[in-house]
Amino acid sequence: MSAPFTPHPHKARTGLHRIWHAGHYSMQGLRAGWAEKAFRLEACMAFVLLPSALWLGRGWVEVALLAGTVMLVLITELLNSGIEAAIDRIGPELHELSKRAKDMGSAAVLLSLLLCSGVWIAALFQRLFHG
Repeated sequence: MSAPFTPHPHKARTGLHRIWHAGHYSMQGLRAGWAEKAFRLEACMAFVLLPSALWLGRGWVEVALLAGTVMLVLITELLNSGIEAAIDRIGPELHELSKRAKDMGSAAVLLSLLLCSGVWIAALFQRLFHG
């Protein structure tokens, strides 16, 4: 007979206590992301691009689209780093499924970068050449 399942003690938290701890874990995740070169580079670009979205966007929808694509790159990079960390935790040996998971995470980052670049190029073109 197996032992009864006991949930992780953090799952028992409720209300503001749970929100406080969730925020703390999120900050730890951002710090862990900062340790990744790719995330640092994209975050530095975001420090430039996010304020620039206020200048480039004409109205809140355009600003939200410009800023949203930048944030999507950061989100995707964090998720990709999480996938890589989990795969590396499993073991260092080469495995086709591990490679697929890492490749798909990388592809997701590439797609988010392409989307971000396309939106920003279109907005710059519109702003500079169509008044």
